[in-house]
Amino acid sequence: MTATSVDEDPLLTPAEVAALFRVDPKTVTRWAQAGKIGSIRTLGGHRRFRQSEVRALLEAATEED
Repeated sequence: MTATSVDEDPLLTPAEVAALFRVDPKTVTRWAQAGKIGSIRTLGGHRRFRQSEVRALLEAATEED
């Protein structure tokens, strides 16, 4: 297993996640603080979200509607 295979899942910014869910980026940050969505902190302290997890949550939210 190489290092690139571990990091194949792209990371999204709060603004990118917010655009997918059609909410404000601050809402995405609140979801992360509440544990509703997992996040990773960059060295600069910014949040990033795994694309695979965001897609799974988006599909689950779409099924509920």
